[in-house]
Amino acid sequence: MSVASPLRGRTAVVTGAARGLGAAMARALVRRGVQVALLGLEEAELERTAAELPEGGAQSWTVDVSDDAAMQETSARVRSRFGSPSVVIGNAGIAAAGPFLESDPHLWRRVIETNVVGSAVTARAFLPDLLRTGGFYLQVSSLAALGPAPFMSAYCASKAGAESFAQVLRAEVAHRGVGVGVAYLSWADTEMIRAGDASAALRALRAALPWPASRTYPAHGVAERLVRGVERRSAAVYAQQWVRGVRLARPLLPPLVVFRSKRMMRALEREGGVAATGPLGPGGEAAMDGWDEDPAPR
Repeated sequence: MSVASPLRGRTAVVTGAARGLGAAMARALVRRGVQVALLGLEEAELERTAAELPEGGAQSWTVDVSDDAAMQETSARVRSRFGSPSVVIGNAGIAAAGPFLESDPHLWRRVIETNVVGSAVTARAFLPDLLRTGGFYLQVSSLAALGPAPFMSAYCASKAGAESFAQVLRAEVAHRGVGVGVAYLSWADTEMIRAGDASAALRALRAALPWPASRTYPAHGVAERLVRGVERRSAAVYAQQWVRGVRLARPLLPPLVVFRSKRMMRALEREGGVAATGPLGPGGEAAMDGWDEDPAPR
C-alpha cells in the first residue's frame, strides 16, 4: 500500500540494507514512492530484498561502507542509475558483546570501523549529492549512545561516536540547506538482536534493564518512525518516545549504571563470568569475513 509523502519521486540511499532495520526502512521508503539504493555486504540478501520491492523501485550494490574508494565508486553508480539522492541513511552497523578485557581486539576494532568510520565514509561519498538536492542525512545511532551498557564497550563507543559525528556534520552543512538527523532507538527485532539474546552477556544486560528498556520492538514499526523523521527532517528521531526522556536524563546515567552494575557483575563473577561473543548475527559475520584491519593504501 502506497503512502503519501513529501519524499515521493526522490532517491534514497540506505546502508546496511540487506536485512533487519535497513531492509525495513527500504520497504517503508518504497511505499512512499522513493527509489532506493540498497548498500551492504551480503550480495544475495541485498538482491533478495531488492527483488521483494516493486520493479524499478530499488537496486542493490555490494560494498563495504568503511572502504573510501569503493564507496566513492558506488556513489557514482547510484548517481548514474537514479540521479543524485535526496536522502542518505547511515544504518550499517555491527555489534559484539562481552567483557572488554576478554574481547577480541580485531572484532572490537571492526565494530568501530563499521559503525563510526563507515558512517563518515558514507557521508563523504554522498554529501556532494545532498548539497545538490538540499537533502537529508540520517545517522542511525542507539540508546547505547546515551549511556554505558556493560559488555557493550565497542558498540556504545561506536554509537556515541556516530552521534557526535552527525552533530558536527549538521553544524557544518545546515547553512547550505542540508539537514542532518540522529536516530535513537532501543532494541529492534532483528537478527543481530536475536543473536545477542542467545548470549549470556546480552541476557544478563537485558535482565538488568527496567521496562520498557528491556522490551524488543518490531523492526517495521521502528523503520516507520525513522522514515517519518526523515520526512520531517528532524534533528533527533526517536523510535520510541520514552527514549526522548532518557536523552534528557543523560548526565545521570553513568553513575546510575555503575550503581546497578556492581551487584550484577559480582553475581556473574560468582557464577563463573560470561564469555565474549563473536560478531552478532549474519550481518556481523559478513563484516568480519576477510576484513583486514590494516588494508594496503588504495
